[in-house]
Amino acid sequence: MANMNNLTTLIKRLEAATSRLEDMMPTGSDPSVARNGLASLPESGLTAPRADVEDEPSSSQTHLAVAPLPPAIDDFDALINGDVKTFVNMSEEIGGLVAEQSAAVLRAFAAERKFLIVTTKAKKPDIQSPVYMEVLKDLQSTMGIVNDIREANRPSPLFGHLTTVSEGINVLTWVAIETKPVDTITESLSSAQFWGNRVIKEYKEKDQTHVQWVQTFYRIFTSLSGYVKQHYPSGLTWNPDGVDPLQANEEVNNGDQSSTRSLPPQPSAGGPPPPPPLPNFSNAPPPPPMPPNGVPSSRSPSDMGAVFDEISRGEAVTSKLRRVDPSSQTHKNPSLRAGSAVPAGPVRSDSSSSRGNRSPIPGTKPKPESMRAKKPPKKELEGNKWLIENYDSNPPSGMLEIKAHISHSILISRCTKTTIRVIGKANAISLDNCTRVSLIIDSLVSAVDVIKSPRFELQVLGKLPTIMLDQVDGAAVYLGRESLGTEVFTSKCTGVNVNLPPPGDEEGDYVERALPEQMKHVVRDGVMVSEIVEHAG
Repeated sequence: MANMNNLTTLIKRLEAATSRLEDMMPTGSDPSVARNGLASLPESGLTAPRADVEDEPSSSQTHLAVAPLPPAIDDFDALINGDVKTFVNMSEEIGGLVAEQSAAVLRAFAAERKFLIVTTKAKKPDIQSPVYMEVLKDLQSTMGIVNDIREANRPSPLFGHLTTVSEGINVLTWVAIETKPVDTITESLSSAQFWGNRVIKEYKEKDQTHVQWVQTFYRIFTSLSGYVKQHYPSGLTWNPDGVDPLQANEEVNNGDQSSTRSLPPQPSAGGPPPPPPLPNFSNAPPPPPMPPNGVPSSRSPSDMGAVFDEISRGEAVTSKLRRVDPSSQTHKNPSLRAGSAVPAGPVRSDSSSSRGNRSPIPGTKPKPESMRAKKPPKKELEGNKWLIENYDSNPPSGMLEIKAHISHSILISRCTKTTIRVIGKANAISLDNCTRVSLIIDSLVSAVDVIKSPRFELQVLGKLPTIMLDQVDGAAVYLGRESLGTEVFTSKCTGVNVNLPPPGDEEGDYVERALPEQMKHVVRDGVMVSEIVEHAG
């Protein structure tokens, strides 16, 4: 009987030891864990499952669903972690705006990586559809940031660096080219080299860091070109059996960027608690009532009392105001109103969210010519160019004379009711925005060019090869016997008359010939033929 009691005691001690050993065993390596995460009971039935086993996930549950990245994404990651990251590190050595812009470049490459992942999951949408533009939105916005940094810092001494990157960031648009995307990379490199080579020339003798920075940026184009030739030689490819592009884009934006189907890891029993729920404003107390007049009061009664005390002081209120001299008062001096300009106020920046669907604020209309401040007349010779400007009438001498040389060019602009005499043989004459100007010349080497100058008159005493009239309403041209070979070109002109001298050496009046304004265009034998419209009678 004693032996039986000893045997029973020994069995109980063995069961207790076995139970403790099983409790100490880690759940991940326990072969008795079932697929639902619950520990199976041992065959002996002597032990019970632990209460905390139900909350622990199986370590094999997550790893069974992991799929590898496509080779194209793997190689693109290698490009980002290689040449792009090296460029960013070199930019951080320079610092300032260059480092800020390089960070935007890195974000642009990350946005293109997301777009490439979408192409591996989704069917190809129509390029002109809003769906395609939605998928490309992140890439476009990050590229725009790179360019905005350049535009906002034009006075910067590193503007050449910023422009080099801004011109080269267009290399990421190769994804939108259906055939031969490598050509786009080559063109972007040429644009970047135009500015990058300037940086190399400027810093070649001063700081080699900037030279290495440019060369590092160039290597990105070389690596990207090899990448595109290897994976997308004929353009970007999509997944013909994939899902909707918007669905794939949403999956990538929600964090599924590795193109894998791995299950998200579940929180462990010892992890932080879930975040509290969002507040519910459905039962929030109502706002305080508004005043009867609908305008909230911003002054206390004591403040208003102080205001009325100031008003009751009478003339003492204006004792500190400065008296304005009558000569400075615009309502007594019309010339001040015509000559002074109202200072421009600060530019109002209204975002689309604040303005809603309202129409934009109309721009300020320019003042009429009669209300603009008149500038003084100008007649100067700058180098080989005569500048004649702002003459409103003939000078007291009767006409404006210019003694020209064969190398002189004459520019006449914003003149009215003025007669100009050019003495000698000049190179060329140009009239712009003049009214009722008469021009008398001896000879010219090239041409007279008249733009937007109504009621214009020209008299040629010697030789003139060409006359060009653009948007001229009313013109009279008098040619001499030596200038009968002059060619006249007109564009959008009306009322142009050419006066010819009598034939031979005869004396007499000039003969007026009008230049045609109306043309007739017909197709004959597959060729467009233009003819002058003739009016009989």
